[in-house]
Amino acid sequence: MIQYRKILEMAHEGLSLRTVSASTGHGRPKVTEILQLAKEKGLECPLTEEMDDHWIEEFLYPYKAIENSGYGMIDFELVHKELAKPNVTLSLLHYEYEVNCRANGKIPYTYRSFLRHYKAYADKYKATLRVRRKPGEIMEVDWAGSTAFIIDRDTGEKIKAYVFVATLPCSQLSYAEATLSMDMNAWIGAHNRAFEYFGGNTQIVVPDNLKTSVTRHTLKELVLNPTYREMCDHYGTLCMPARVRAPQDYPQTQIIFKKP
Repeated sequence: MIQYRKILEMAHEGLSLRTVSASTGHGRPKVTEILQLAKEKGLECPLTEEMDDHWIEEFLYPYKAIENSGYGMIDFELVHKELAKPNVTLSLLHYEYEVNCRANGKIPYTYRSFLRHYKAYADKYKATLRVRRKPGEIMEVDWAGSTAFIIDRDTGEKIKAYVFVATLPCSQLSYAEATLSMDMNAWIGAHNRAFEYFGGNTQIVVPDNLKTSVTRHTLKELVLNPTYREMCDHYGTLCMPARVRAPQDYPQTQIIFKKP
């Protein structure tokens, strides 16, 4: 495999193309191509530990695996740019992709596979670039950090209440409600009421890695809770959980409770 990481790091140190080419054993045109692609996609040093040669290749050349599979290629960069336009949805882009594949005698991916491949691309894209969000594209959801209490009027008992928060990051419009538990019924019901409050569902939902939303989330595998996945499928929304130990992915809304 091409020594992508070494090429980027040597170039970052200010070494010449001739030196980089001689040290890595790759031709100058290929080195130039890699550096140009990295610049266009915003991939800059220092690189994180996960960004090995395989990771960088998939980031710079996301079409290779698809091209070799016999299926129609997905223009991920075009999809990403088109999503920034008003009234453009992933469903519409998949339909256009499907039509283009059939017109060119290619096998189109199903909508679910289309979303999975785009999510894999978006995860890498988000890792290095600041992605501009458009209104109504994303809903970030989580339980607020502080536990609230309600008072039983009959007994005077203080009962714990857990605050669910949903936010549209572009406008910072938020929905919050208190529930008596953080189980699956409360989690799904709160989503339903949040969508109702906002007047519709978003294209993407970004939850934390709670057991009610994610069963397993690693660099190589994402397994959603089956019930949560069914809810997302019902609304036609794409679930993109925040990456583990990546604070920049987590909801930024803060709910502050003040005494009356």
